[in-house]
Amino acid sequence: MATTDSALRQRLATILVADVAGYSRLMGSDECGTVAALDSARAVFREAIASHQGRVVDMAGDSVLAVFDSAAGAVDCALMVQCSLGDAARELAEDCRMLFRIGIHLGDVMEKSDGSVYGDGVNIAARLEGLAEPGGVAVSESVLAVVKRRVAASFDELGEQRVKNIAEPVRAYRVRSAAAGAAPGASGDNGAAQSGRAAGQSVPRDRVDKPSIAVLPFNNMSGDSEQEFFADGITEDIITELSRFRELFVISRNSSFKYKGKAVEVQKFARELGVQYVVEGSVRKVGQRVRITVQLIDATTDRHLWAERYDRELEDIFAIQDEVTSAIVATLPGRVEAAARDRASRLTTDNLAAYECVLTGKVLHHRGNREDNARAQRLLQRAIELDPNYAHAHAWKA
Repeated sequence: MATTDSALRQRLATILVADVAGYSRLMGSDECGTVAALDSARAVFREAIASHQGRVVDMAGDSVLAVFDSAAGAVDCALMVQCSLGDAARELAEDCRMLFRIGIHLGDVMEKSDGSVYGDGVNIAARLEGLAEPGGVAVSESVLAVVKRRVAASFDELGEQRVKNIAEPVRAYRVRSAAAGAAPGASGDNGAAQSGRAAGQSVPRDRVDKPSIAVLPFNNMSGDSEQEFFADGITEDIITELSRFRELFVISRNSSFKYKGKAVEVQKFARELGVQYVVEGSVRKVGQRVRITVQLIDATTDRHLWAERYDRELEDIFAIQDEVTSAIVATLPGRVEAAARDRASRLTTDNLAAYECVLTGKVLHHRGNREDNARAQRLLQRAIELDPNYAHAHAWKA
């Protein structure tokens, strides 16, 4: 449509709007820390927007406004941002997490020569942002129609929404990443209940050239429920070690541990998480000896690619972790070369009591309540007292 102002043009665009959930509360609690976290989050947004051929229009206060020519690019960008920010937030107490809501709409906007955009397209994206969960993404029906078979996600219908200053109701959808499960702060139960309304799903774009892998929680075979923390800790450490290889796409701990204690069919597990390979195993700890069994499965064919059993003294636990991860990486297609890693720079510990304190502390932390967090802090402090140079203990305490 022509306009009387040559510096103003109307065009179709995809608008992404984001802001921080509970920003005022965060600022009131820790102003300096919140400003630093916001700066880090802005850097994540800038990088993701640029890598998906978008353009930042504004980053005033705690908000983000960006424009994309591609709706699929905008949704992929939003999912990447939430995944990156979610991984960082998991290390923090719930009341300290900086979680963004993101809304995306495809529609007409008025664009000025200086790059600023206005109109209902922007307003609807802003209203969709308000409908998103903290750590989540909401999109309009116009976005869904374009991207439903082009992005690695499912869509839960939220129905028609009456939103401020918009004459017609907006049909909205909650976006669920197919790669990493619900974001922190998002309601995973609601997503599960509504999964029957999923409008579409496809293969993740960022996994096309990377083997994708998930690690099932290892079984505790010690015959002692109090040793459950040890099996969980070993599983988490293997996930962490695998994540050090940029050549792999590794499913997060939070997504894998949803299956803990359940009878799991490997191929179904792999389909639900969208991975090609699955690692499963068991841990038996008796005194100062440990037996770890591990197997790597090609989920597409249900074929075992590699298996190993380790019977060692407990002080060899870090060497076992290195052997497991190196063997897994070397077995995948193309025999991905393990990057050289300097273990000394990571400052592991020779003190087994300190190591067990950290494992137990991590498990307690993941329960997400005040009492268990306090117990975790005491255990981590004990680990530091046992080995003042144990960097992992300092990091988890922080």
